[in-house]
Amino acid sequence: MAQQSALAAIQVQVDQGHYQQAKLDIRAMQEKEPATADSAALAFEAERMRRIEMEFTIPPEQLLASIQRYIPDATENDITHWDEAGLLEYKTINGKRRYFNKAAYNLVHISAEAAARTADYRRFTDKAPLYQLHPHHTAVIETHDDDAAPLRQRLAITYSLTVDADTVPDGEMVRAWLPFPQELPERQENIALLNSSPTDFTLAPAGTPQRTIYFEQAARAGTPTRFSVEYAFDSLSRYFKLEPAKTAPVDVASGNHKKLAPFLAERTPHIQFTPELRALSKRIVGDETNPYRIAQKLFAYVDEIPWAGAREYSTIRNISQYAAHAGHADCGQQTLLLITLMRMNGIPARWQSGWEFSPASFDTMHDWGEFYLAPYGWMPMDVTHGLLDSENEAERWFYLGGLDSYRLIFNTDYSRPLVPAKQHFRSETVDSQRGEVEWRGGNLYFDQWDYEMQWELVKTSGDKPRR
Repeated sequence: MAQQSALAAIQVQVDQGHYQQAKLDIRAMQEKEPATADSAALAFEAERMRRIEMEFTIPPEQLLASIQRYIPDATENDITHWDEAGLLEYKTINGKRRYFNKAAYNLVHISAEAAARTADYRRFTDKAPLYQLHPHHTAVIETHDDDAAPLRQRLAITYSLTVDADTVPDGEMVRAWLPFPQELPERQENIALLNSSPTDFTLAPAGTPQRTIYFEQAARAGTPTRFSVEYAFDSLSRYFKLEPAKTAPVDVASGNHKKLAPFLAERTPHIQFTPELRALSKRIVGDETNPYRIAQKLFAYVDEIPWAGAREYSTIRNISQYAAHAGHADCGQQTLLLITLMRMNGIPARWQSGWEFSPASFDTMHDWGEFYLAPYGWMPMDVTHGLLDSENEAERWFYLGGLDSYRLIFNTDYSRPLVPAKQHFRSETVDSQRGEVEWRGGNLYFDQWDYEMQWELVKTSGDKPRR
C-alpha cells in the first residue's frame, strides 16, 4: 500500500471513530518507516485523536447530570428529544458514544426551548454590550457620515502565559510565542511595547500574518514558568456607507484587481467549494447578481447559525463545512463559512482575529473578517455580532462594512507560520490568540498552561450621544 493511501486510510479510520486500530496502525507504520514525507501528518493523526478524546469525555449515563446543572428539571426523555434533534454533539469512539464536554452549555445557546427552562442563565452574547444595538454603533456611523476622525480608543494590555510547574524538566528551555498586535493604518495604530518578562525577546516583523513576540526561559523545578508582555495601542472605528447600485463584480484578470485572486480561491483544508456548500450557496443567493446584495444574503444566513462553544479547531478537518452542517458555530467557524461562501460568489474575503473589548467590562478572544467590494475596497465584517435589532438600515447592517473601536488585531490571516518557526505541532493550528509553547521534548498543549488577558481603557475619543 502506498504511503499516501495508507495515510488516507488512517484518516478514514479516525473519522469513523476506530481510534484503537488507527493508533496501532500508526505505530506500526512509524516503526516500519520512521522518516517519510508523511511522518508529521501521521503523527498528527495520533495527536488529533488524543485532543478529541480530551474534549469528548461525557458517557451517556453522565449526560443528564451535566445538563441538570443548567436545566434542573431535565429528564432522560428530554435528552432523547434533544439528541434526536441534533442538539447534543457527540462522537462514537471505539464503538462507544462520548458527548462533547460543552454539550450541556451549548444546549442552552442553540435551543430557545432549553434556554427558557433555565433559572437565571444568560447566553454568552447577552453578556456582551456590543452584540446588541449600542450608542457606540450610532456614534461610529455619525462620525463617519460627518467625515470626522474615526472614534479612537487607547487600550493598555498586560498579557501573560504561565506553564504549569514541572511540566518541563528542570533546566530545559521553554519556548513561548505570545500574540502581539498588528500595525494597521486607520485600524490599529501607535503600538507601544512597554515591558516584557523575560526582557529578551524576538518580535515578529510588522506584516507577519500571525504576529507574535517570542521568548525563551529555562524551567525551574517546582516553579511555574511565566511569560508576559505589556503594550498599548489605539483601536480605530471603521464604517462604510454602501450604495448597492455603485458596486460591481470584481474582475481579477485586469488591473490592480489581480492581487485579489488569492482571496477568491479555495484554500484547503478549511476553505473548500464542496458540493454541499455550492448547493447551499445557490439556495441562499438565488438569482441575485448585485455583489452587495449577495453579501447581505450570505451574511444574514450565517448570522442565523446559533453561536456555541467550539471544539478546538485542530480537531476539525474542514471548518467551513463543519459550520454549515453542525447546527451551531462559534465566531471563527462562522467567519470561515462566510469567507468560503463569499469567495464562491466572486466576493474577495479574508480572515482577521484577535480580541474584542467593550465600553463595559466584557472581553473575549474573537474572529471576524474583511470583504472587498469595488469601488469601496476592503471593509470589515463581523457575522457573529451579525444583524443588529434596529429599523435603521445603517444600524441594522453595521457589522457588514463597519466595526467598533474596541478591537485588538493579532492576525490578518489564519494557519500561517510563526516567527521564529515552531519545531513541534501547534496547539492551535488555525488561529493565534492565546499563544504557543514548546520545549525540545514537544509541544505543550492547552491543558499544560494558562493565559491571562488584563486590559484597561486609557483614553477615548468619546461616543457621540444618540440623536
